[in-house]
Amino acid sequence: MPTVSVKWQKELYPAVEIDTTQPPYVFKCQLYDLTGVPPERQKIMMKGGLLKDDSDWSKLGVKEGQKLMMMGTADEIVKAPEKGPVFMEDLPEEELAVAVGHSAGLFNLGNTCYMNSTMQCLHSVPELKSALIEYPQSGRSNDLDQSSHLLTVATRDLFSELDKNVKPVAPMQFLVVLREKYPQFGQLHNGSFMQQDAEECWTQILYTLSQALRSPGSSQSIDTVKGLFGIDLVSKVHCAESGEESLETESIYSLKCHISHEVNHLHEGLKHGLKSELEKASPSLGRSAVYLKDSRINGLPKYLTIQFVRFFWKRESNQKAKILRKVDYPLELDIFDLCSDELRKKLEAPRQMLREEDGRKAGLKLKEKTPPASTDNDVKMSDAEGPSNESGEVSKAASGEDKKKQLTGVYDLVAVLTHKGRSADSGHYVAWVKQENGKWIQFDDDNPIPQREEDITKLSGGGDWHMAYICMYKARTIDI
Repeated sequence: MPTVSVKWQKELYPAVEIDTTQPPYVFKCQLYDLTGVPPERQKIMMKGGLLKDDSDWSKLGVKEGQKLMMMGTADEIVKAPEKGPVFMEDLPEEELAVAVGHSAGLFNLGNTCYMNSTMQCLHSVPELKSALIEYPQSGRSNDLDQSSHLLTVATRDLFSELDKNVKPVAPMQFLVVLREKYPQFGQLHNGSFMQQDAEECWTQILYTLSQALRSPGSSQSIDTVKGLFGIDLVSKVHCAESGEESLETESIYSLKCHISHEVNHLHEGLKHGLKSELEKASPSLGRSAVYLKDSRINGLPKYLTIQFVRFFWKRESNQKAKILRKVDYPLELDIFDLCSDELRKKLEAPRQMLREEDGRKAGLKLKEKTPPASTDNDVKMSDAEGPSNESGEVSKAASGEDKKKQLTGVYDLVAVLTHKGRSADSGHYVAWVKQENGKWIQFDDDNPIPQREEDITKLSGGGDWHMAYICMYKARTIDI
């Protein structure tokens, strides 16, 4: 990679590396980090004219040590008078991020909207950010490979940058490390980086974090990621032909909403997703046979991730095609009927308390007299504050409180990742994330846009507009 110097106003920036495998827009993002001049305002003088975002480096003849000149005005926060009110424009970047009520957007570095939308959704999970803060910069365990360690560190650093900034962040370092760990995200087509599947990106990042955050070198619980996102399933596997039947258990990180002509609502799609057919060897028949697999949820996560199975392989066109059918999803999701009998019994008491709490909030008179607010037996409704376990409780260590937090099977929508277009290998991904102040923000790469909550559930499909591809729900819990 050639190294150049860049002169801007009275400043000279020596030894700026140019990655000629990336488009010039990425180089402009580097200069944005150095100078504060947004890429769209930069005018970089090259031999033969101005440097364009899509220029071909090989035709520009950039030489080692070449001196470039840049013109453009940096974004500046106006300084406040020595005396007088403090305006938002005068706040430091970190305080401004808090005042604005949402974090920064992410520059698109060339078909990276799949990555940007994934990271904005995961960034909204405070417990994941806390676990990453505790992750050591060095001293990784011997059973964790170097690329996984670097991706975990890059995730932590990117989340930190998002929290500290209001201006868009260029996730260059994270992208480089992601492609080193998972080369499929660096695929090229006609010299340009290809669009990728956001669900695959989500899955690979979570898998890496699950390995890193359970390392002996981490001070977090070994089940940090599983406690936040892991779903325990118990499945009855039955062969009608031989009469064989067995029970299987497994842990997954998302539920699938299967879409067919019969599915109009998320709940129907989830029921379809928990039933499947598989072919495997039958010991009694001595050959392959078809088995029916009927699964139930036996352990709940704090954050429930749901993927709408909208893409399938179309043989005629030899590419992934998209199911555009409208599938409605709610702001509040109750999955009690999808749970095993064992888990339902554990959820009955917390759910009754939740109904009573809802009744008190609505001003309704309960059959039984509720205890005074000052007693130790008071029941409070809240969001879960730490990883859950198979018993339906949120661990005390994670919550930092003496009271137990019981899961109820009721979840509130906190993030939606949408796809616009007709193919998984093209189109555009966007994140819609609920902030801590209760407001929704649409993160369209580097452009955060406030949205009304009532419009979030309209991303259900049925046309070429943005439609939900991944939904993330947060558990509603009861303090006991």
